[in-house]
Amino acid sequence: MALRFIGIDPNTNGGNCPSVWIDPATGDFLFQGWEVTDQADLAQITTRSPIAGHEKIVRLPARMREIIAEACGDGAADLR
Repeated sequence: MALRFIGIDPNTNGGNCPSVWIDPATGDFLFQGWEVTDQADLAQITTRSPIAGHEKIVRLPARMREIIAEACGDGAADLR
């Protein structure tokens, strides 16, 4: 089943396009964002949740809150 596009960074300029998607088959969220490489941020994260080799931490801008909230509501529960 095709992924469902929820929204893209409203300030995108065509490149570096953070976006939010949902997998209708599972209800899982997919986030496209900027990979976090700041060692201080990664150190804080790994103190609570070690990052497995197949995982990446991504950052989405605060201006995308409404898009993320839309993914969490508005029919997201119906996807499971």
